[in-house]
Amino acid sequence: MANELEGKRIAFMIANEGAEQVELTEPWKAVEEAGGRPELIAPKPGKAQAFNHLDKGDTFDVDRTTDEVRVEEYDGLMLPGGVANPDQLRTVEKAVAFARGFFDAGKPVAVICHGPWTLVEADVVRGRTLTSWPSLKTDIRNAGGQWVDQEVCRDGVLVTSRKPDDLPAFCSAMVQLFAEAAKGSAAA
Repeated sequence: MANELEGKRIAFMIANEGAEQVELTEPWKAVEEAGGRPELIAPKPGKAQAFNHLDKGDTFDVDRTTDEVRVEEYDGLMLPGGVANPDQLRTVEKAVAFARGFFDAGKPVAVICHGPWTLVEADVVRGRTLTSWPSLKTDIRNAGGQWVDQEVCRDGVLVTSRKPDDLPAFCSAMVQLFAEAAKGSAAA
């Protein structure tokens, strides 16, 4: 990856506890390697505790809170998974509104694993095709989306993936989506 995202700010939004660490760190690294500026957004200031499946992982500094951010300040949104992460995030009104705002603005969104729960709560799944961790299939369908079981799924300005094993393909598709949007060629 070169500098496809030079100067672009990408919001990585997670709950203060429960994000799947590798689903945060690998996409973060991919954005940085492409010249982008990732920022960690969470409901509360301070630290965010990541997990390696069910075991505590590292903590990460929160750059800004969901109370402080506006969609207009960012070029894209990335939502990592982890079972507890989106389950908590979807109960935070400003986090849900922030995610919805990217769709309203036609800005790119990348989501992996359990992350689509936040999209279900934001009511932006209807009419879209996406993938996720398999246990979300019914939730996505009940929200009006079409669920597919594939490594990466692209639907307009949304790219989704299933699990940590899919991260290489997901990170590549995510950077491509953000780069296309930066050039004005990502279709809503």
